[in-house]
Amino acid sequence: MERMVWMTPEQAAPLARCAAVFEPDDPARTGRIAFWDPAGDAPPEAPGGEPGEAELVVRDGEDVALRTLPVLRLPLAHALPALALARRAAGDGTGGSDGTGGDGVRPHPAAAFWGGALALALHVTARERLLPGVSPDGYDTWRAGPFDAADIARLRELADAAPAEAIAVPGTDPAELVRAFLDAVADTLPRTPAAQAATGRAAFSAAEPQHVPQLRAWAEEISAGLDSGLRMSLRVELTGTAPDAPPVPRLVPRAHSLADPTLALDADELFVRADHALGPRAQADMVLAVRRAAGVWEPLERLLPVPGAIDLTDRELQELLGGAAGRLAGHGIDVTWPEEAAGGLTARAVVGADRVPPADLRSFFGGDGTVDLRWRIELDGELLTEEEAAAVGEGRAVVRLKDRWLMVGAEIAGKARERQLPPLTAVGALAVALTGHTEIGGERVRVAPSEWLLALRHRLADPDGGGEPAEQPAALTATLRDYQLRGLRWMDRMTSLGLGGCLADDMGLGKTIQLISLHLLRQENEEDRGPTLVVCPASLLGNWEREVGRFAPGTPVHRYHGPGRTLAGADEGFVLTTYSTMRLDAGQLGAHPWSLVVADEAQHVKNPHSSTAKALRLIGARARIALTGTPVENNLFELWAVLDWTTPGLLGTHGRFRKRWVAPIEAERALAAEGEQEQHTARLLADLVRPFLLRRRKTDPGIAPELPPKTETDRPVALTAEQEALYRKQVEQVMGEIRDGAGGIARSGLVLKLLTGLKQICNHPAQFLKEEDAPLAGRSGKLELFDELIGTITAEGGAALVFTQYVTMARLLERHLRERGTPALLLHGGTPVAKREEMVRRFQDGEFPVFLLSLKAAGTGLNLTRADHVVHYDRWWNPAVEAQATDRAYRIGQTKPVQVHRMITEGTVEDRIAALLEAKKELADAVLGSGEQALTELTNDELANLVELRSTV
Repeated sequence: MERMVWMTPEQAAPLARCAAVFEPDDPARTGRIAFWDPAGDAPPEAPGGEPGEAELVVRDGEDVALRTLPVLRLPLAHALPALALARRAAGDGTGGSDGTGGDGVRPHPAAAFWGGALALALHVTARERLLPGVSPDGYDTWRAGPFDAADIARLRELADAAPAEAIAVPGTDPAELVRAFLDAVADTLPRTPAAQAATGRAAFSAAEPQHVPQLRAWAEEISAGLDSGLRMSLRVELTGTAPDAPPVPRLVPRAHSLADPTLALDADELFVRADHALGPRAQADMVLAVRRAAGVWEPLERLLPVPGAIDLTDRELQELLGGAAGRLAGHGIDVTWPEEAAGGLTARAVVGADRVPPADLRSFFGGDGTVDLRWRIELDGELLTEEEAAAVGEGRAVVRLKDRWLMVGAEIAGKARERQLPPLTAVGALAVALTGHTEIGGERVRVAPSEWLLALRHRLADPDGGGEPAEQPAALTATLRDYQLRGLRWMDRMTSLGLGGCLADDMGLGKTIQLISLHLLRQENEEDRGPTLVVCPASLLGNWEREVGRFAPGTPVHRYHGPGRTLAGADEGFVLTTYSTMRLDAGQLGAHPWSLVVADEAQHVKNPHSSTAKALRLIGARARIALTGTPVENNLFELWAVLDWTTPGLLGTHGRFRKRWVAPIEAERALAAEGEQEQHTARLLADLVRPFLLRRRKTDPGIAPELPPKTETDRPVALTAEQEALYRKQVEQVMGEIRDGAGGIARSGLVLKLLTGLKQICNHPAQFLKEEDAPLAGRSGKLELFDELIGTITAEGGAALVFTQYVTMARLLERHLRERGTPALLLHGGTPVAKREEMVRRFQDGEFPVFLLSLKAAGTGLNLTRADHVVHYDRWWNPAVEAQATDRAYRIGQTKPVQVHRMITEGTVEDRIAALLEAKKELADAVLGSGEQALTELTNDELANLVELRSTV
């Protein structure tokens, strides 16, 4: 079978509007859905699709005719999203008044019909009505069945309601085609290791067809047993009369009528009576059922040749209590247990039960403290004594506890025998207390925290942390807003516990003043007193120095940056350094005693394998705080990198985080997009990180009501004739190189070359053609709109920040503004720190109305509240980065409404990316691809569709 390609709703919608027919094949899972247009047009392309032709029966006036029409064939697994979408749109009750579904799709009746058949197939599969078999050509296959009366009635209703376009293949019997489709779905879905475990045959979990004619007799015997009118169950009883002697476990086979569920007989009765109501084939069917069950669990062979009750050994009963009962249930054979002897005995993992609460939590979490983890053996929720737990762990299948006989499985016996588990680290125990889960022996298990851990969890969840809340320090020459005071209290609580945290307020909400307040507050406590090291981008050194001088006058500020830098005299107050300097001097900085280390704009260490992140980890401190407006920009590993620095061990190792959190969240998101599953793992991760990450947004109620309104507007522009010609040539030339078969790194390089070239063409031909002195006017739709915007803004006395990711484009705009007499400043990555600070001052003082900014160099940290307009000349394909840039103007201190203008060239790749960005705004819930790099994974057809120049008329 081909590699699975899951369609997005946007890709599925065009197919849902097409007619569809099912084309069976051998084995069933290789059948295909052929999408076609009754008007004779070619159907739209789709991932995994194969264009072709088919002879179909179509209407010809009042008659029908056989015509050869273009079709798009998709493997069944690839076509499922389109069929499911068609069904929802046609009949899920969410349709609009215009006849479309809740997804805005007007489905074709034939596609909706097969969507209905898919719903029936999924219903049958979910009930495990699946039979292994061998196809006519000798391949492994699963088929749907056995069916009950309701299934058969629904199948007939579907077949009778089939639109002509859904069964347009000549000579088709609707009922047979629907049944073949159900078999194809049944053969597609259960291709997992569980299928091998259920059948004992590896072929039935393989995606690729396996030629297994030798299994035909085996499969026919299984099918005969399941397709018969009889079902078998197994009942366990405890027999014996002596009060002190252990009872004997007995297994009783029982036959049930499928036609009438009220009819059932024990095997002993079935084989001695001739007047039973199960029918003349019941005895033979029962023997077949036992033989089939013995293939799943070998001890059942003792039921043959004439099934009847048998006594079980201790080992056999423990096997049945373990995995054997589950395997039998997977084959439709239920096992029932004596109510008084099963179910009440449980093992529960408990963390921290044998430890008194630590007297000094700061030392406990900051040191090498450990917390015990052990199994707690309970009966009906009551803790067993040591003697009782030891009896459970002896390995006997039947044990007397609390005046009753109980069955004990091997699993719970093993837990009772080895109750003590490897201890957890202090932070690891806290993580377990927050999520209620841990991994034991490769399995996720629920864990109950002890009382002191539970109290600590409640304390962390309390916004004010319990106890006497801290007030703002007396040395602070400002009045903190309510949310800023809550932020100070949160940081004080976390650091006083020996834990770190990430203050992730939106840009402009005053993270700097909150951190300055924390430093001053810590100076009031003898244990916490000492210097604070702030590591930040070079552009923010001046801002930190000014803010400390403004809000904490008299507090020493020492810049550790530039030639001749030294830590002499850096024993109090603030020490400011840059990430690049910190990376070079990690040894010297690490040898200095710090009370607090702060990573400002902590997204700079989002890559834990970078030399910057590794250097930062070498610097010890009594507390660590990260400051960032975007704890997650591109993927969840960035969250791991930040929190593993502030609170090491909270999220486990990098590899463990991938396995435990990232992979399940990505899988759940894919299923949630189809409405099939809630994002449970994402909620668990949120529970874990919430106490360690304080996230407030400007739009949150009560956070920043004094901020003026912000208006964001997409500004579509048309390409000029020159731009359009360059765009088409770039697509044709580079797509040709890509289609010629480049692979790996070479292909990724070509994709990035294509996208970068197209973005530059959309900006201005002079940027793409590297023309430094060529005329600019009249050649770019964006530049024409830029002229209009800047002209209006300056005429009204406003000021604008203009962001572009290309320094070359910024220089072109600077020249263009100079030629038209508009003063402008340009700040980019090569601008020296001192000059940056001077530029910020001059702009804020009103000397220039336009500030041109490189997005990478100026997208964070700067306070430019004089601007009331923000122009994104080109898009950074990551909404978090773009929002940070906008927040240079839209932040505390802004008094004027802010207008954000995003320039987008119509019909181009920018147009399509703009639509995609709308789905990427909740970064903590949706893992982003990293800009253009993520697009290198697109197929050639998907890439061509993305960059195609389309008419906007």
